[in-house]
Amino acid sequence: ACDMCDYRARTQGALQTHKRTHTGEKPYACNLCDYRATFHFQLACHKRTHSGDKPFACDMCDFRATVSCALKSHRRTHTGEKPYACDMCEYRAPRLDTLKSHKMTHTGDKPYQCDICDHRCTKRTSLNLHKRTHTGDKPYACDRC
Repeated sequence: ACDMCDYRARTQGALQTHKRTHTGEKPYACNLCDYRATFHFQLACHKRTHSGDKPFACDMCDFRATVSCALKSHRRTHTGEKPYACDMCEYRAPRLDTLKSHKMTHTGDKPYQCDICDHRCTKRTSLNLHKRTHTGDKPYACDRC
């Protein structure tokens, strides 16, 4: 049995693997970048980002994914399913990360801070957009000009 939680394993190896969830140990390293993983399957999925392999295909459109959970999440764009409910209001979300981001509107939490000014925001993507105000980067050109 795990000495940090109630988990019980059939084998010593399975218990050792489980304990990494507590220790943060990441013994599996990518040979193409500095990514490290707790479990072998995580490294295998990560390596698809380098190879471009996307074995999971949507049967309703051309979307393809590197991992099955990304395809499952994508399918909700077709079905309209929103399984994640906010416990503070009526909001429902198709993805857990979308719900977490929404909940910050209730808490006022803005974990992403600009390293150039005091601007803070709820999403990393919003921070990346904000940073362009400092760099002057305008990556999108008008196709009519």
